[in-house]
Amino acid sequence: MAVRINQFKRGLQSARQMYGLWLGLADPYAAEICAGAGFDWLMLDGEHAPNDVRSLLGALQAIAPYPGHPVVRIPSADVTLVKQVLDIGAQTILVPAVDDAAQALLLARAMRYPPDGTRGVGTALARAARWGAEADYLSVADAEACLIVQIETLAGVRNAAAIAAVDGVDALFIGPADLAASLGYRGQATHPKVREAIEALIRTARSAGKPVGTLTTDPDLARHYLACGCSFIAVGVDTLLLRLGARELAQRYLGSNTGN
Repeated sequence: MAVRINQFKRGLQSARQMYGLWLGLADPYAAEICAGAGFDWLMLDGEHAPNDVRSLLGALQAIAPYPGHPVVRIPSADVTLVKQVLDIGAQTILVPAVDDAAQALLLARAMRYPPDGTRGVGTALARAARWGAEADYLSVADAEACLIVQIETLAGVRNAAAIAAVDGVDALFIGPADLAASLGYRGQATHPKVREAIEALIRTARSAGKPVGTLTTDPDLARHYLACGCSFIAVGVDTLLLRLGARELAQRYLGSNTGN
């Protein structure tokens, strides 16, 4: 039994444009429905959605038969959570609010086994290693692990070049909502000044030779950021799809007075 090749990481390395869907419903049934839609990658949100390690495990199991690659966003830069999420089978982890290179280096080391890193060895208990059945797991897991760090604060913007230069950081992800708030434009992720900052971050990442991604539900803006150099982009959110779809259906039959 061989360790699954991280096709998402290969896509990043080849600069292939990949489209993703953000999953915040925190339910394996919903995750499997979305996995069947055909997206290149699916973001399992553990920061703002009510996910924990066990619910993330259920979502990973539900998505596993489908080609879309699961990316797990953990709540914070907690190396213990990195270990747990890797052990339940995630290969790609997104960490929010990474503000400097020292923090990025700690996370990069947490993604790898010693002597190159600090990840604890517990393959007999880990789904990632098929509970010890994958005899070569320890020798190949590091190569398939993928760390994405999220830049979304003024400190992160100032330190973006140094963060991108850290060995073991595979990609940067720009968080437009928190970046907008940090810049003084809370709730205005498409403000020209925010767009300007995002475009500058894209250039910084590309100059460092690192792939960069972001999130937008605006199709024109998605195409713009791809043209600027983004190689992976989330173009929708499951909660919004459900809310807007349900409202549209209600309005079709009940009229416009159905709330927002």
